[in-house]
Amino acid sequence: MMVSQRAGRIKPSPTLAIDAKAKAMKAQGLDVLNFGVGEPDFDTPDHVKEAAIKAIKDGFTKYTPVGGTDELKEAVKNKLSRDNGLSYENDQVVVSCGAKHTLYNIAQALFNPGDEIIIPAPYWVSYPDQALLNDAVPVFLRTSESDSFMVNPQALEAAITPKTRVLILNSPSNPTGLAYDKKTLEAVADIAVRKNIYVISDEIYEKLVYDGTEHLSIASLGSEIKDRTIVVNGLSKSHAMTGWRIGYAAGPKDIIKAMTNIQSQSTSNPTSIAQKAAVAALNGPQDFILTMRVEFDKRRKFLVNALNEIDGISCKTPTGAFYAFPNVSGIFGKSADSVKINGSLDLATYLLEKANVALVHGEAFGDDNYIRISYATSMQNIQKGAERIKEAVSALK
Repeated sequence: MMVSQRAGRIKPSPTLAIDAKAKAMKAQGLDVLNFGVGEPDFDTPDHVKEAAIKAIKDGFTKYTPVGGTDELKEAVKNKLSRDNGLSYENDQVVVSCGAKHTLYNIAQALFNPGDEIIIPAPYWVSYPDQALLNDAVPVFLRTSESDSFMVNPQALEAAITPKTRVLILNSPSNPTGLAYDKKTLEAVADIAVRKNIYVISDEIYEKLVYDGTEHLSIASLGSEIKDRTIVVNGLSKSHAMTGWRIGYAAGPKDIIKAMTNIQSQSTSNPTSIAQKAAVAALNGPQDFILTMRVEFDKRRKFLVNALNEIDGISCKTPTGAFYAFPNVSGIFGKSADSVKINGSLDLATYLLEKANVALVHGEAFGDDNYIRISYATSMQNIQKGAERIKEAVSALK
């Protein structure tokens, strides 16, 4: 039996594929260090877990409203007001089964066949495939390391055509770990309003910023851009709740209503128990985030310094998220044991097989000159991994 054409357009998530391969190697008894998956190694805060346990004991285990309980929507609204200076009504908020599900619902609600979706590259791996799954056309907009991988406003304006529907922004970024500054966001907002396009603002890493970086939501730059922006966020990264699957969006009422209707015919409501946990996460103490951020900061500094000491590798210091995105093009063309490194996939394969280090090749994110290394793992693993990478790269001639 032949699968649908849309199913044939996409490929499995490279990051999850790397994670699965690393876990399979570990199951075989190999000492694999996994830097491939973007998942905090911290446990979910106790008060959040306790709220979920209470929900179970109280029998809060039935269907809820499709787009989330009013209690959780209120918590989301309060968070957006408190942290981002954004005001929404309940019918402008929808809660889904993780930020990835939220993004997919947006694509379903907003993209039409043939619509062009501008995606700055490097990009998170699911953006292009979600566009393809919804019969839209990904248009990749190249960014450069010298500009901290931010969109060049002139290049953005030149990329917009009558078919352009949406620009996807991700700040702080996966995979680069860099965040947009206010000046660039203001320029992008001006273009989006003038050209009458929507902005999907993926802000899932907003709480993980360093070196005095302040997260700014593009939707906060005025009523006109707010009316054209769908803000996406969730609890997976900020509260170490990846498995709880809670994400949310806030934006124009008609789009949020369409997303809710679509969700009613796919997953229905997010898990009731996870919703109670999310309320506790958003309304409760936030000191856990600072503790996690301080630890990530230590790991970030160590990893970047270690990578920059390796011949052929250079790494710009990330200011957000928990990824390093080193340029490894200086290694291309080198060989060891009949293995030649012609690109990032070759290097990632070599490091996995030679050094038992799992990471993701930059080609998966739209730039073959880089690799992505997640430092959401212990300092001990990072130290060991850096040594293994250095030793393996030193063997290349």
